[in-house]
Amino acid sequence: MSKVAEIGNIIEFRDGLQGIVEKVNDNSVIVNLTYMPNFEQLGLEEKTVINHKRYKIIAESAAQ
Repeated sequence: MSKVAEIGNIIEFRDGLQGIVEKVNDNSVIVNLTYMPNFEQLGLEEKTVINHKRYKIIAESAAQ
């Protein structure tokens, strides 16, 4: 299994969507999608839940 994201990490999932991890659960993370510059044009909800198996970490939190 790959590394589990931590709060503040930026992850990528589902065809290039990106977001900032706000909460880490046992099997998933809650992600804020407003991080993306084109968020408004995509018409998505502000937050979504992503299973740990379905994302990759693209940037670590600066607070670590």
